[in-house]
Amino acid sequence: MPTSYPFLLVDAFTTRPLGGNPCAVVLDADDLSPEQMQRLAREFNQSETAFVRRASQGGAVAVRYFTPAEEIPLAGHPTIATAVALVHAGRVSVAAGPQELQFELRDGPIRVGIAPGSAAEPLQVTMTQRPPVFGAVHDAAAVLPLFGLTPADVLPGAPVQTVSTGTPQLMILLRDHAALRRARTPEAGAYAAYRQGSDFFSPHLFCLGGATPAGSTFARHFGTPPDILEDPVTGSATGAMAAYLHRHGYLTASAFVAEQGHWLGRPGTVHVRLDAADGIIRSVQIAGTGVVLVEGRLTL
Repeated sequence: MPTSYPFLLVDAFTTRPLGGNPCAVVLDADDLSPEQMQRLAREFNQSETAFVRRASQGGAVAVRYFTPAEEIPLAGHPTIATAVALVHAGRVSVAAGPQELQFELRDGPIRVGIAPGSAAEPLQVTMTQRPPVFGAVHDAAAVLPLFGLTPADVLPGAPVQTVSTGTPQLMILLRDHAALRRARTPEAGAYAAYRQGSDFFSPHLFCLGGATPAGSTFARHFGTPPDILEDPVTGSATGAMAAYLHRHGYLTASAFVAEQGHWLGRPGTVHVRLDAADGIIRSVQIAGTGVVLVEGRLTL
């Protein structure tokens, strides 16, 4: 007999359907093998698909995240989407007030807070990412041409550096919106060769100043097939970006709004908060809302 699994398609980091970043969330996925989860992620063909499973301890939620190409240890918009899906499906209730869950991910647990909101933002999800790890500093002359840019497009003095708050991302701080708009999807061969010998999962290009007056930053995030060519809103990289900006003194505020996806017609808003003192970043949190667009069952 075929086995049926409930799933939801959730737009994360938006209060409106068809905005933000879509994520497929498959519930009750305990008996799916890694190969099946990978094939389903390719079938859904979203930037990530989340698979919710039984946790090893009560009060926790086990989740695995897959892009169309591979499993990844941590992701931001699937965390927001999974929390929204759990509330929507009645697996978690916020009727009595905010809830804090532990998500058991591939490489260890993270904290996820879920709070009821207003009519404009019916649910607010906060993800506490891992303490930042600052990786290699890259040669701008080797990296920028991969995106059709030159080292002169980098904000003067800004290092091109890998930073991880759970997934290593390549941070590229550009001088302005014009440079960000000129950036193009990297050519597969040269980019793949560079990435294979490096320490990052994917590149995050950004500049100071939002797409709207509410934003402090605006970003683009690229992938290579079979992954999505450009990710609308990238939560894990936003956390790493916040750590980068604080570490190098470009943003000193403990909280700000990051924007992404507007040029793709999928505007997204990420609320960022850092806990830092004496030059040490203790934690990075990202927060946002989500909208359930589709509910269904898949049959294998």
